[in-house]
Amino acid sequence: MVLLQAIQKASLLAFLICSMGGIGMRLELRALLETLKKPSFVVIALVLNFVVAPALAWGITMVLPLRSGHATGLLLLGVAAGAPFLPKLAEVSQDSVTSATAVMVLLTAGTVLFMPLVLPWMIPGFHADAWAIAQPMVLLLLLPLAMGTVVRATLPRLAAACAPIFARVGSISLVLLFVLLVVLNVSGLLAVIGTGAIAAAMLHTAGLFCLAWLVLGAWPEFRGVQSLCVSARNFGAAMVPAAGALQSPDVMIMLVASAVVGLLICTLEAVWLRRRKFRCQPGG
Repeated sequence: MVLLQAIQKASLLAFLICSMGGIGMRLELRALLETLKKPSFVVIALVLNFVVAPALAWGITMVLPLRSGHATGLLLLGVAAGAPFLPKLAEVSQDSVTSATAVMVLLTAGTVLFMPLVLPWMIPGFHADAWAIAQPMVLLLLLPLAMGTVVRATLPRLAAACAPIFARVGSISLVLLFVLLVVLNVSGLLAVIGTGAIAAAMLHTAGLFCLAWLVLGAWPEFRGVQSLCVSARNFGAAMVPAAGALQSPDVMIMLVASAVVGLLICTLEAVWLRRRKFRCQPGG
């Protein structure tokens, strides 16, 4: 059991570092900056992810009779934006990978700043220094991303060779992480059934996509990307305070259940967007 727990922690580190480093090595900095120069694009992303998402999570915890730890896990997801798998979802949906990557970078940086400020306010009894929350995310998310970007800018051939390896290791680590989280928490996950936790995770993930899709009708050029980006929460970032300051089995189990549900729903959303584009094409 101790060995499996050590492997679980190592797989989490590998997923975060390799995913962010690989994304940095594939970043087209000029295209990314051009995307981030669009005020409406940036404002919409920030409002959806740091106002709407936490508000919906809080509202769900007020309506559904969730356990304290499950409610805390959902609130963590509400403030954890910038999922590392957003570019992959954009590929599936046939949306702009550059736009998805730009949003991911913006939201990852926003999460590092936003989460330490709001967690003590949103979660009763939560006590942790802001830097203690932000430091792991800076080291595990922003630093690998920045280093990957530097490698691409200075050693483009090396970046081109290493990026697929990093992406593959990140994907394998993510699968291993979820398997171990399920294996090590199987009794807790079975106990979640019937508590409303799974329903809450589904409502939050699907609800965010639907809200964004309805609101963004006036911006069809990035409607799909923004809807996917707010629906896909950053489980890795949420696990940092869960494994650190909180250390609650119920919180971690809620994050694991939400990750499984969220990945499934987000994949279905991306497939729906792709099929919708195909139907809207002439002769489709």
